[in-house]
Amino acid sequence: MILIGIGSNLAAPPFETPLETARAALPALAGPHLQPAMCSSWYGSAPLPLSDQPWFANAVAMLSTDLEPEVLLARMLDVEARFGRVRGERNAARTLDLDLLDYDGLIVDTPRLTLPHPRLHERRFVLEPLSEIAPRWRHPRLGLTAVELLVSLPAGQPIRKIGG
Repeated sequence: MILIGIGSNLAAPPFETPLETARAALPALAGPHLQPAMCSSWYGSAPLPLSDQPWFANAVAMLSTDLEPEVLLARMLDVEARFGRVRGERNAARTLDLDLLDYDGLIVDTPRLTLPHPRLHERRFVLEPLSEIAPRWRHPRLGLTAVELLVSLPAGQPIRKIGG
C-alpha cells in the first residue's frame, strides 16, 4: 500500500481555488508506472502550526506503482514545482504539498526520505482521510491502525469535509 498526502492552501494558476489545485495533483502524477488507485474525500483544515494563513484542502490517496520510493518522491517534487510550489520558509502557505506517507510499510531514514512520514501520526488532516480509505492500515513503526491513531489525537486541529 503506497499512500500520499495532498494539500494546498493557495490556488495555482490556472486554478481558482486551493481545492481545484489539490484535485488536479493526482492526474498530474499519473503516468507510466504510476496510477492513482483511490482517493479520500477532501477536507478543509487549519494550518499547522495555527496561523492566519488560509485553510488547506487535504486528501489522502492510494497509489499503484512500481517506482522505487526515491523515484516516486522525485516525481512528486516535480509535480509540486509544476504547480508553482516554491520551497522557502517552513510551514509557509503553498500551492501544492505532496507527502509520501507510506510505501508498503518500508522504514527508511535517509537525508532525502523518511518513511513512514515522520509526523503523519500527529496530524488530523492526514489521519481523518487516511482512516476513510484505509482504516486498518498500520503505522510501520507504532503498530497502531489509522483509526487508533486518529482517536488518540488530542483535541484541536480543526478539520471539516469539503467535498467527495
